[in-house]
Amino acid sequence: MVSGAWLVVALALVVVFIIYTTASVRMHAFLALILASFIMGLLARMPLLAIVDNITSGFGSTVSSIGIVIALGAAMGTILEKSGGAETMARTMLRLVGRARAALAMALTGYVVSIPVFCDSGFVILSPLNKALAAATDTSLATMAIALSMGLYSTHTLVPPTPGPIAAAGTIGADLGRVIIYGLIAAFPAMLAGWWFAEKVASKYPVAPMESGAGTAKGGIGDEKALPSPIKSFAPIIAPVVLILLKSVADLPSAPFGSGGWKTFFDFIGHPVTALLVGTFLALLTVPKLTREVWSDWIGTGVTTAGWIILITAAGGALGNVIRATPLANYLGTTLGRWHMGILLPFLVSAALKTAQGSSTVALITTSALVAPLLTPLGLASETAKALVVLSIGAGSMVVSHANDSYFWVVTQLSGMDVPTGYRCQTVSSLITGVTAIIAIAIMAWILV
Repeated sequence: MVSGAWLVVALALVVVFIIYTTASVRMHAFLALILASFIMGLLARMPLLAIVDNITSGFGSTVSSIGIVIALGAAMGTILEKSGGAETMARTMLRLVGRARAALAMALTGYVVSIPVFCDSGFVILSPLNKALAAATDTSLATMAIALSMGLYSTHTLVPPTPGPIAAAGTIGADLGRVIIYGLIAAFPAMLAGWWFAEKVASKYPVAPMESGAGTAKGGIGDEKALPSPIKSFAPIIAPVVLILLKSVADLPSAPFGSGGWKTFFDFIGHPVTALLVGTFLALLTVPKLTREVWSDWIGTGVTTAGWIILITAAGGALGNVIRATPLANYLGTTLGRWHMGILLPFLVSAALKTAQGSSTVALITTSALVAPLLTPLGLASETAKALVVLSIGAGSMVVSHANDSYFWVVTQLSGMDVPTGYRCQTVSSLITGVTAIIAIAIMAWILV
């Protein structure tokens, strides 16, 4: 097996291969990552059977650690989408903040809704309410759209149980409780930056509200449609977060719950699989009647959505395992130590992948696979540092949303923006939101690591 600078060249070639095949050839990321794993092993002159063994073991261990969690999270999000729970959250935020701050209300709604729900689905669901608010408050729809878009984006990329951050945390080996806590902290100023941009810049582009054509809030603000209560709607999000955090508390060196039965109990209920299963059943309480459609079609939709994410994540785990089997980490120990890039390197790699191929989830998964073997050379091997690495990757996966990103088209088409306006609003706001997030993460790293 080779060593030294050639391994860095090999890694660079693998990254270029991934970007080219996913961005230009439009190859599915699963196949691109599996091929990249073989290429990395061959370039490193790894024994042929060892290449296959490392790929299969990395793939299998990744699925075992996060496969069920991603599937349950996606199912929970789908139930909240279809039951009206997400709309209830939006209306609750509007009552709390007031119509005078409608844009802030939608940003806060996005911040909460996108914790379990994909950002593009969340935008589709809330778009009719967004348009109704824009008309009622005589606000440019561009303002409302960007406020909602960036609120959704901030937690979609930074806070589990959204599948992307969960997958990255599993690959990095980060404690999920820490990722949630630090992610909520970092996502908040990012959301506020997006709201500020919406109020100060996007408001200069007059976009009139269009007819509502999607989502659950077709009746507008005054609709009396039966919706689940706020308690039922927020419980599926809050309960898993609290359970996972309790497990993190139980794992503290001070052992606040001791080392006996209570410790075992909190380890059990706070395990991500158990916590997300609880959240999924709480989400079912938002449904008036549990029909065959709910049990089969709704949950099936969520599991189907999770399938490609699990496969890509596992393929990323295979690539990471091949990289770990080479002497690359040892060589980079001295090289990267001189550059002092630390927490910024994952952000830059993720931003490059996001900008090139468009998918935030693919950027999160691929970057985590590339960075995981390099944590020790980067000085980021502690539990706190691992959590912040996940967030750094998430912040990079926001930068930037443009024409190769499906979310760009969801926001612009449902808001009546033309492409130039979309670039000035959605693309620039994603840059500002992502940069704000990495600044917050860098500050946390400076204080905590």
